[in-house]
This record gives sequence, C-alpha cells and structure tokens, in this order.
Amino acid sequence: MSLTRSLERIQLECINCHTRIPLDRHVSGCPNCGENILEARYDFGQMNVGEWVGSLNRRRNNLWRYREVLPIQHAENIITLGEGGTPLIKSHALASSLGLKHLYIKDERQGPTASFKDRQATVAISALKEMGVEELVVASTGNVAIAYAAYCARAGIKLWAFFPSLTPGDKMREAALYGAEVIKITGTYDQTKELAARFAKSKGLFLDRGIKSVAAIEAMKTMAYEIAEQLGDEFENGERWRAPDWFLQGVSGGMGPIGVGKGFREMLDFGLVDKMPAMGIVQSTGCAPMTEAWKRGQRIATPIENPQTIIATLATGNPGRAYELLYDYVHDYGGTFTSASDEEAFEATVILARMDGISVEPATAVTFAGLIRMVRERRIKADEIVVVNCSGHTISVEKRILGDAWQHSVDLSDQVHQPTLPEEGLLSALQQVESGVRKIAIVEDNVDAARLMQRILAAQGNYDIQVAHNGAEGVGLVQTMRPDMVVTDLMMPDVDGFSLIEALKADKTTANIPIVVVTAKELTAQERKRLDGQIDMLLQKGSFLDEDFIQSLVTRLDS
Repeated sequence: MSLTRSLERIQLECINCHTRIPLDRHVSGCPNCGENILEARYDFGQMNVGEWVGSLNRRRNNLWRYREVLPIQHAENIITLGEGGTPLIKSHALASSLGLKHLYIKDERQGPTASFKDRQATVAISALKEMGVEELVVASTGNVAIAYAAYCARAGIKLWAFFPSLTPGDKMREAALYGAEVIKITGTYDQTKELAARFAKSKGLFLDRGIKSVAAIEAMKTMAYEIAEQLGDEFENGERWRAPDWFLQGVSGGMGPIGVGKGFREMLDFGLVDKMPAMGIVQSTGCAPMTEAWKRGQRIATPIENPQTIIATLATGNPGRAYELLYDYVHDYGGTFTSASDEEAFEATVILARMDGISVEPATAVTFAGLIRMVRERRIKADEIVVVNCSGHTISVEKRILGDAWQHSVDLSDQVHQPTLPEEGLLSALQQVESGVRKIAIVEDNVDAARLMQRILAAQGNYDIQVAHNGAEGVGLVQTMRPDMVVTDLMMPDVDGFSLIEALKADKTTANIPIVVVTAKELTAQERKRLDGQIDMLLQKGSFLDEDFIQSLVTRLDS
C-alpha cells in the first residue's frame, strides 16, 4: 500500500515537554508549558516507501508533491502558487576559486515571491484556510510578510503586517501591493513582534505564532526532500536519494534549518538517505547571538538588545529555543556556527553575481561569506558535497553594494553633428592595467579553474592567454610561447607543478619568466623549501575571488 495516515487529525508536539495537541485555529503554543515551537507528528498506519517514492515521479514538481508528510487534511484547502521544485544549481566558477568539487546552490529565488518563505506561506495559509481563519497578524522583516500577503490575497484572508523600520521600503510596498495592511514600527524586530502580539490580542485576531513554527518547520523540510532527490539524480543516477555532507544557511530566527533537519531525519527513518548532513549556520556579525553562544560553549543564547547590522532580515536579537534545537543538531550531527560582516556579505553578493551569474539578497550573501570563511578555515573539505540555501533574490541594497559609480557615462551632446563615434574601447583602455605583461600561460588541470582565471585575466586587458591542462603540456607551451608570466597549479597528474617549475628554471630561455603558483594544497615545510627562490608568488585557491587580485598580481610582476 502507499503511504497513508492512520490518524484522523494531525497532532502537534511540544519540543519541550512533548505534550501533543490537535492542529486547530486556537493553537498559540503548548498549553502545558507555554513553548511556542511545535512540530507536526504523523502516524502512518501502513507505509510502502518505495511505492510512495515511485508515485512522486507522476506528480507536479512543486512542494505539494510531498503532501502526505504535510499538515493539511483536505487537498481542496491547499493555497498554492507553484512554490517548491526549485533547481539545485552546481557552481563552477566560485567552487573552483574555493577549491571545492561539489558546491550546489538551492535556488529558492525562483519561488513565486522570490524567496524561500513561499514554502512557509503556502503551508501556513493553507492550514489557516482549513481552520477557517479570516484575518491574520504577522511580524516580519520582509520576506515572510511578502509571501504571506500574496497567499492571503489568493485565500481571501486579510493580513496585518508589522515591520521594523529597518526593513527596506520596497519590501513593505510589495506587501501593501498584495493588499496587506502595513504597519512600520520604529524599533527592533523583537519589539515589533511584541507590538504585533498586543495588537492581535486587543483586536481578537489570529497571531502567526504557534502556527508559524509548524508551518516553517514542515514547509522547510520539503527543501530537504528536494535536495535528497536532486542529489540522487546527480550522483546515484536516480536509483536512490542522497544527503549532502553540508547544508549552509544564513539565519535570524533559525526555523529554516530546523525544518531542513527534520526533513532529513524523516528520510533517514524512512530509509531514503543513509546519513544526516552537517549544518553550517551563518549569522550577521552585527547580530550573532547564536554564533557567540556557540563560541562560548553555551546551549542557551544571550539575547542582543541592539543589533548592529543593516541587514534587517537577520536582525533577530533573541533566537530563543530555536538556538537550542540547532545547537543540539550540530552537536549530534556535526557542523558549526559562524558569522560574517555586512561588508563581507556585500562583497559576496558581487562575487556570486559575477562568477556564477546569481544575484542574491543580503541574508543569502551572508551565507556565502560564511562559506568562504569556513573553506578558508578548512572546516569544509574539497571533496565534500555542499548545498547552500540561496534564500532570496537581490533587493534594493544595490546602492550599498555598487555605490553610485556603477555605470560609465559619455556625453556626446555637443558632438551630435560629427559623423564618427569615439574609438571603440576608449573607456576599457582607461581601466586596463599598465604593465609589461601581455602574454600569459596558464597550467591547470581543472578545466573550470583554468577557465575562471582566463576569464578574469582577459577582463583586465588585451592579453594573449593560452592554457595547458597538464605539466608536460605546460612545459612545451612555455617553451614555444615564451610568455611574460606563468600561472600554474601544483597538483597535476604525471608532471606536477613542482617538476614543471624545475624544468623551466633549468632552461636558460625560460629561467627568468615570472611564475605564480595557485594551489589548494597545504604545503609542507619541505615543499615550501623546494619552491623557495623559484617562484614569484604563492596563492591559495580561494584568494583569487575578484579582479583586484589579478590587477595586483600583474602590477606586482611588472614592478
């Protein structure tokens, strides 16, 4: 038989005292201990997992294809805009620059309102419709309110959306466009939540509190199901599902990764995956109560009263019980908590956009900045499968990222009668590095890494760049080409980088050509001694993350 429920009603379980209550409109937390994080529990009478998995292929590729493990009793109450089923994109350029072989981006930007909160909205609003709720109050830093507003509009539910004043105006306007009543609060997000609760109580309205945790956890676990399926297609030819080695997400309240963890636990129980992924939890340095508590070895986080980040979506100063759940997960299954500054996040936005063509919101950029830090600290190994939650699309923070000088303007108004245009490449010529380096040989066996270096160097000037993909080929290329500079990896089959360098230095015709080594290898003292006096620069992969590296490289070699 297929997967079927034996319970007439879905039960909610308190994560603290494990009291179980039915899912209904009166839920605001545990009636026994007051805990506000509740998880849905399903009791399956008879389960044929293989048959259920087989049925998924006949369903639409969206979140509700996993409807048997979601807290809705009747399909007619489902409010959907086609959320879920987002692609798992393999990174090439950024992965190569970091020395990672298997970096994947779960592209949640492709949801109906361009963020992963669409998952939460479809489950929450569907559940509220099933309960008969007609008016709802929510506190949000942006994405939740926007998603709720869209789904409430479709469900015919009136939404009151409370925002802290740091929320970008464009996000508040979008919620208003869907018909939400928008209330902006001059205060922190935690203060905004308190005021929203008092408003809901005074008006007798439903407050998105108890249902919020249920919807967030149950909805976000579908991301885990999708990732396992997609990695199974990637590595197992679709014969089985697969969990990644790492799942990374930027967090504020922390419900997203809690839900993803629940999803992998369910799949482990079903026998669909054989392990749990390690969690990389990333916060903004200006509001990182979880990260600071983790560093101190504390299971309970000390609240931050005045967040010092301009990334409003990450400005939750009091994570409450969510941190305890994430602490337990990382303690049991591996991972870490880390943080990144607003500036590092904005830099990561540019890096990801220019390397992999993906433009992300600041909360996602913080995650990628954390990824870069974790790789540099060697927490993540080159061969591990890493999945990053790309939680949302770029919002109106581009002025902070690019500044005002993001375009070049040429005024030809006083030359409109001249028959010819300015010479092509004038502005580009002004940006080129003035140096004697014009011919460059790249020796790199990783095709993606070689393409990345070639692309970045080519963007800096009109260089003659040729590539060899192994050491023996590289020696021949240099002897024939006589380049002004050689950029080489060390770890290559047959003739490695060490042998290539020694061969070039032994030949009088190539001995004086500057050599730059770019490697992901942690060199031993003996290997460093072997390179001493033979090369002009040594760089770890992961440090050539932007064009400034190449410009400083060429400038240095020319000086």
